[in-house]
Amino acid sequence: MNTETAIDTLYIGLMSGTSLDGVDGVLAAFPSQGGRAITTLATAYMPFDLTLRDALMALQASGPDEIHREALAAAQLAKHYAACVAQLRPNSKGAHIAAIGVHGQTIRHRPELGYTRQTNHPALLAELSGIDVITDFRSRDVAAGGQGAPLVPAFHQAIFGTPEQTRVVVNIGGIGNISILPASDEAGSEHGAGQQAQQAHTGGFDTGPGNALMDAWCARHLNQPYDDNGAWAASGAIRQDLLNALSDEAFFKQAAPKSTGRDLFHMQWLEQKLAPFGAVPAADVQATLTALTAGSIAQAITDYAADAAEVYVCGGGAYNGYLMQLLTQALAAMSTSTKPPGVQSTAALGVAPNQVEALAFAWLAQRFTQRLPGNVPAVTGAAGLRVLGALYPA
Repeated sequence: MNTETAIDTLYIGLMSGTSLDGVDGVLAAFPSQGGRAITTLATAYMPFDLTLRDALMALQASGPDEIHREALAAAQLAKHYAACVAQLRPNSKGAHIAAIGVHGQTIRHRPELGYTRQTNHPALLAELSGIDVITDFRSRDVAAGGQGAPLVPAFHQAIFGTPEQTRVVVNIGGIGNISILPASDEAGSEHGAGQQAQQAHTGGFDTGPGNALMDAWCARHLNQPYDDNGAWAASGAIRQDLLNALSDEAFFKQAAPKSTGRDLFHMQWLEQKLAPFGAVPAADVQATLTALTAGSIAQAITDYAADAAEVYVCGGGAYNGYLMQLLTQALAAMSTSTKPPGVQSTAALGVAPNQVEALAFAWLAQRFTQRLPGNVPAVTGAAGLRVLGALYPA
């Protein structure tokens, strides 16, 4: 990223995603004149301890005394956020930090019923950090009739869009999603009619499971939180009959805008799909789950962004070499072009894959403070552009 533009304001972005592994944080400097020259000054990672991870996982489904359990988990989560902020703060060298943009931890996502729930205790985070906290970014979009997700396409367009070619940015966290960034002279514009016009053409939606099912299967059979570089999956065989059964889910055929989460793609869903197949070797299931993630993403790109010249991957999935290989192969197999899109991580664009989402919430916090919209109605289905977030002053 450009480090020569004059720095005006600092923001912290925090993200704890569907994978439930921990908190990624960034300290970012936003230039005074807008544009895409955001400078990442520092990054931090605060892993969840097993107790908090289990508490948050349990809140993904209804259970006894869940209001009480959520309140306790939210307070612990805020303390994790505050610890991450404490790691980042010295890198500000005493400069004022305008706000913390924090997503919160999604425990329910039911936009078709008019709500989405990201547990958090932002008042406690503001108290512990002494910094304004901006959070609850999804609710305003849902209130306007949208899915409240994905929220990152506007950010992706602002910093990754280019007038030369159509690009697709793929985020593979617990759930996969794509941002379609059409070539345009307006790409990268931060303000005014130009940026709003470009947003009208920016696309994106959730594609289905990302790492969530792979991680859960790996935890069950290897007692490991994830399949390092996809090595276990690569040792197995992709079962086409099982892949066909997994792909036979209404969500994959649903037209965009659409979003999903653990409300649909959870272990019980997988167990139901596996039941007719009897004893399938665990490594074969892992290989097939990896193929499901790669294939559903490739199909979405083929259906909605066939002219994409490049595909850039962020999120934890970018570090899974076998998944990246399958995605490249699936795109090549589906492409009608003589030159299928190349696949590489967002590191090629100057942003490490594990920093993109946290940086997006720093960007959304800045948008909120400037009272600028952060959603893309064509992506979420909202009635129009909306300023996203809620402020908890320090």
